[in-house]
Amino acid sequence: MNQTKTRFVDEEHLMKLLTRLKLTALRENLDNLLDAASKEELSYRELVYLLCREEVKHKDARRIRMGLSIAHFPCVRTFENFDWEAQPSLDRSRLEELRHCRWVANAEALLFLGPPGVGKTHLSIALGREAVERGYTVLFTTAVGLLTQLTRAQQEGRLEERLSQWSKPKLLVVDELGYLPLSTGAAHLFFQLVSKRYERGSILITSNRSVGEWGEVFGDTVVATAILDRLLHHSQVVTIRGESYRLLEKRRSGLLARSECKEAILESKSSI
Repeated sequence: MNQTKTRFVDEEHLMKLLTRLKLTALRENLDNLLDAASKEELSYRELVYLLCREEVKHKDARRIRMGLSIAHFPCVRTFENFDWEAQPSLDRSRLEELRHCRWVANAEALLFLGPPGVGKTHLSIALGREAVERGYTVLFTTAVGLLTQLTRAQQEGRLEERLSQWSKPKLLVVDELGYLPLSTGAAHLFFQLVSKRYERGSILITSNRSVGEWGEVFGDTVVATAILDRLLHHSQVVTIRGESYRLLEKRRSGLLARSECKEAILESKSSI
């Protein structure tokens, strides 16, 4: 029996093995990791743990980058840069609970309601990012963009295909529902999407209109009722009452006096 022990490892062959196993982080950082392990005098078990942890960390980071890219968020918004002091009506502990994304796992709906500029979009993007980091697929769109695509698909005979596409993500974020009036046809398309996602995937909707006004938004009280019946069955509703961030920033910078700010807020509310 050959008692010779192989002590030399061919560097090129090792790199090929790491590539074949798709251990990218180890392949790119092996020398540094081994040097660190040597300095800390790690045991074999500790070394294996270090290498596995580095690879998992690398794969998680890559998965999150890909998920954020697929989600098509219009900008970066997080809980850390949300101005909580500007919106004292918000229950921060409730929002922190939503960060755990159990509502996404349970395929629940989440509605953010309130006037323009109070942080609805910010929070929806922040929650969407949290969902991506926890491994859920997310897609962000505006209500107008969504319904424009569905209308076009219907005209081209590809409605089922497009509905299936919008139904695949575990979380669908629909921003700015109610800012522009919808046609009756668009209302029926939205109903079909909500029905297709019902109890299968979560949907987060931001709107400047209360649910009692959705009959006006959709131009059809019957359709609006059917939509709300499905959305509110398993749902959470967060109503935000406060001043617009944009007007507050202008006031803070001295570009808008307090009296002018109040007038602007009243004017924006009257236009809703």
